[in-house]
Amino acid sequence: MNHANPKIARRDFLKTGATALGATAFTLPQLLPKGVLAAAGQPGANDRLVTGHIGVGGMGGGHLGYMVGRMSRGDVRVAAVCDVDEKRLAGALERAGEQARPYRDYRYVLERKDIDAVVIATPDHWHAVQTVHAAESGKHVYVEKPACCTIEEGKAMVAAAKASKVAIQVGSQGRAQPECYRAHLYIANGMIGTVRKVTCWHYETPADNHPVPDSEPPPELDWDLWLGPLRWRPYNARYLHGVFRWMMESGGGQIRDRGAHVMSNALKIMNADHTGPVSIEAKGTLPTRGLWDSAITMEVVYEFKNPDWTLVWSQPGKRIPYYNPDRKIRDGYGAVYHGDKDTLILWAGDGQTFTEPKAKDYKLPPGGIDVPKAVNFNNHDDWFEGIRTGKPTIMNVQAGVATAFLTVLGNLSLVLGRKLHWNPVTQEIVGDEEARRKMSRPQRYPYVL
Repeated sequence: MNHANPKIARRDFLKTGATALGATAFTLPQLLPKGVLAAAGQPGANDRLVTGHIGVGGMGGGHLGYMVGRMSRGDVRVAAVCDVDEKRLAGALERAGEQARPYRDYRYVLERKDIDAVVIATPDHWHAVQTVHAAESGKHVYVEKPACCTIEEGKAMVAAAKASKVAIQVGSQGRAQPECYRAHLYIANGMIGTVRKVTCWHYETPADNHPVPDSEPPPELDWDLWLGPLRWRPYNARYLHGVFRWMMESGGGQIRDRGAHVMSNALKIMNADHTGPVSIEAKGTLPTRGLWDSAITMEVVYEFKNPDWTLVWSQPGKRIPYYNPDRKIRDGYGAVYHGDKDTLILWAGDGQTFTEPKAKDYKLPPGGIDVPKAVNFNNHDDWFEGIRTGKPTIMNVQAGVATAFLTVLGNLSLVLGRKLHWNPVTQEIVGDEEARRKMSRPQRYPYVL
C-alpha cells in the first residue's frame, strides 16, 4: 500500500480534515488471507512497544492518554490512531504526537509491520472481528469489554489467539485492582466458608423515552464503517456515541456493560474462568418504544456444577451502600459472596473495586493460599508482561469470552422467554434448536470473522 509521507499526511489532515488522506490511509482495502500479514508481534527497537489505537473516543481516549504518558519512559511509541469520526480522530492525533499517523479504516493499521500491538476501544459489535483480524495479523491486542456479542464470535477470538500466540487482554480491569485481589485472597483462604451463591446488583438500563427520527449522518462520521459487521440501517442519533450500549445488536444493556466487570470478578474469585453454567434463566422487562431494545429490569440465575454454586445478576437488585474514606457512597453496583460462615461484599468492579475492611486488612498466614494478581495491579502493565513473557494475562481472552458468554446467554434467555441449558465443555446450547441458531448471526461483508 502506498502511504504518503507521514508528516505531510498529518499536516494535511489537521489542516483540511480526513479527506486529505483519501487515496492513502482511508481507501477501503481488501481483507488479506490469513498468514499474509506480519508474524506474531514482538517488541520494537530497544524493547519499545509500538502501538496502534483503534477507536479513540471514550475509553479509547483514556487508553491513548495512558500510552502517551508511557512514551516519556521510552518503552512505548504510539504510531497510529484510528477512528470513523473525524472530530475524535483529529483530537486523538493532536494528543498522540508528531510520530502518529491517522486512519479511518482499522485494516490499514493492521497492515503496518512496524506496529506490535493494537488497543481496540470501538463499539461492542466490532470487538470480535477486529480482535480476530489483529491476531491473524500478528498483533498483540488490548480490547475493551465485553469481548464479543455472540457465542460464535467468542469461539473465533479464542481460536485466533491460540493460533497466533499473541497476548490478549480484555478491558474488564476490575479483577486487576488491589481490592479485588484482597477479596479473592480472603475467600480463597476460607474466611467466609464455602461459597455457594454470588448475587450481583446494578441499576436499570435507560429507556429511549424521547425517540428521534432517522436522519443523514453528520459529515464527520463514516456511518457505513461504524456499522461494520452489522446489517445496514439508516443513521439515527440514538445509536451513537456511547448509547450503542443500549442496543442488543451493538451493546446489550447493563448486563453486558457493567456485567462484564462485576461477573468477571465473580468468575475469577470462584475459579470459574474455564467452566460455565449448566442452565440460565432470565426474567425482566423489555422496552416498548424507541430504538433501544435492551432489558430495562432484569434478573438472571446461572447454575454451575462441579462445584455447585449459583450466580445471580439482579437489575436493579438490592443496593448495599459503602462509605469510603473520601465520604462518597459506592452502591451503584457490586456483588455479595455468600459463604456458609459469613458474607463478603465487593463493590463496583471497573476502574476501581472496593471491599470490606475485614478483607482489606487480612494477612495471608504461613501456608495460606495465594491467588493470581495483575502486575502492579494494573491492566496495561499486566498486558505488557504477557507480551514480554507469553504468560496469560489477568483478563485473558478465554476469561473475557467466558464472561461475555454469561451476558449473551442471559439476554438470549430473556428474549426467548425460557430457561436455556448449556454445555460448558462444548460451549453449546443443548435441547433448543431456535436458541442454538442464535449463537451466531450474519455479518456484513467484508467485516467478517
